[in-house]
Amino acid sequence: MFAKAFRVKSNTAIKGSDRRKLRADVAAVFPTLGTDQVSELVPGKEELNIVKLYAHRGDAVTVYVSGGNPILFELEKNLYPTVYTLWSYPDLLPTFTTWPLVLEKLVGGADLMLPGLVVPPAGLPQVQKGDLCAVALVGNRAPVAVGVAVMSTAEMLTSGLKGRGFSVLHTYQDHLWRSGNKSSPPSIAPLALDAPDLSEGKGCVKADTALEGDMRQLTLEEEEEEEEEVQRRCEKSPSEAMEDPGPGGLHVDPTDSKTLQEQMDELLQRCFLHALKCCVRKADLPLLTSTLLGSHMFSCCPEGRQLDIKKSSYKKLSKFLQHMQQEQIIQVQELSKGVESIVAVDWKHPRITSFVIPEPSLTSQTIQEGSRGQPYHPPDIKPLYCVPASMTLLFQESGHKKGSVLEGSEVRTVVINYAKKNDLVDADNKNLVNLDPILCDCILEKDEQHTVRKLPWDSLLSRCLERLQPAYQVTFPGQEPTVKKGRVCPIEITLAQRASNKKVTVVRNLEAYGLDPCSMAATLQLRCQASTTVTAAPGLKDSLQVQIQGNQIHHLGRLLLEEYRLPRKYIQGLEKAPKPGKKK
Repeated sequence: MFAKAFRVKSNTAIKGSDRRKLRADVAAVFPTLGTDQVSELVPGKEELNIVKLYAHRGDAVTVYVSGGNPILFELEKNLYPTVYTLWSYPDLLPTFTTWPLVLEKLVGGADLMLPGLVVPPAGLPQVQKGDLCAVALVGNRAPVAVGVAVMSTAEMLTSGLKGRGFSVLHTYQDHLWRSGNKSSPPSIAPLALDAPDLSEGKGCVKADTALEGDMRQLTLEEEEEEEEEVQRRCEKSPSEAMEDPGPGGLHVDPTDSKTLQEQMDELLQRCFLHALKCCVRKADLPLLTSTLLGSHMFSCCPEGRQLDIKKSSYKKLSKFLQHMQQEQIIQVQELSKGVESIVAVDWKHPRITSFVIPEPSLTSQTIQEGSRGQPYHPPDIKPLYCVPASMTLLFQESGHKKGSVLEGSEVRTVVINYAKKNDLVDADNKNLVNLDPILCDCILEKDEQHTVRKLPWDSLLSRCLERLQPAYQVTFPGQEPTVKKGRVCPIEITLAQRASNKKVTVVRNLEAYGLDPCSMAATLQLRCQASTTVTAAPGLKDSLQVQIQGNQIHHLGRLLLEEYRLPRKYIQGLEKAPKPGKKK
């Protein structure tokens, strides 16, 4: 179901009543969980979000997210745990075991076929058709997939373990898993009765029954097919190899004589230098090493390639940065216990100065949703003025009436023509205008009407503009202009303090500038490496606000000003960005 990317419809904080209902549903669906375990899975006070999304086939799915990880998902009113939850509660569901090679097929969207099952000495778990089941790999009880049995255990055995056994809904490494912290399965030792004996053959289960012997033969045939597939890939021409990335989905350049590890080393250094040259500034220092990786290096990765430090020779970010420090490109310090930060960068280092910035791809400049894949262009906003009833007499001679909308230059023309037509320009000083009863009523305060007889042109015009009702015209690229009454509401950025004494950054009024709050939340989650939520904006009808954990105003400012090129005058609250070196 989540083998391909899904589309997020909404992301909101859960209400208290919904939280209680979810807890009751979990207790009913998973009766093996105790009260304390249910409270631990669905916490009472900690942040819990409801994400509504559409899978790539159009299925409407509700996902419950806690601590940045999806913990449960609901499909057609049925509740399912994610692999993140099953790693904490490995005995929550009946668990079937398969071979590691099968996992790749499950991640790709395939269902689990019965020949791929490993039968433990204690036998298969007893399930009925439609029961929710988990799938683990040989040697580790941590589940890697969640599915529904398409037949009972008895039917599986009667069929000779042939055919489709489980409809797989969610797996480790699919897009739902990727929406969390992308952690790997923990190592959980198999139960003594379930542990298969791998002492015979090519990892097959020792079994005496004819049925298990048939199953072992089917498994061996699958392994032989897998070996033939690998051999087939090795014999392909370079052009064919480019079209078929292979089992891991990694696009390796067939013309490059370097190993995959060497290519990953080069990609790592390229993203590192690109980030230092284009993204990191002196004002950003000290910069957390995790922020360098998550907010800058990942975004500098070329389109179509995936940065994976574990596949490099360094294995860990800290080891790579130590190497860069030895080359005197950066200086790394542990400013707090166990947390490393980059405190200095030598931007004059030859490796940085000689690095050639690649041309940005068009897709890197797009907003994920709402813009439908087109580059974002800020709207053209023009201030306008609306004629109120109190100033109708001044404007009616020029053919305008109450509610007429004018530009500033048109207002100026109306006032000048009115003054000249009624011979109000002072004969002795052309810079002054004599005020007639209509002008007095329109632009003077009550206490001024018997004392002020003349006004300079600039004062007359400014007073007139102040008394007109504000309006504005918004024009988005490729769309007809839209006139709206009132003042232009800026994008409002504020900092709020939560009960846990944690700061959150709140962004409002994005819709007025053609920015989709859900898409912005997804973008900021990647940029800031922090949890984000989308909720209804208090006091604003049909408007949403985005909340980001921590003080992320610096990231917001860079995104809105530099990438989306919105004028600074339409953004309020940028002055609250954290000062350099100050903890967010």
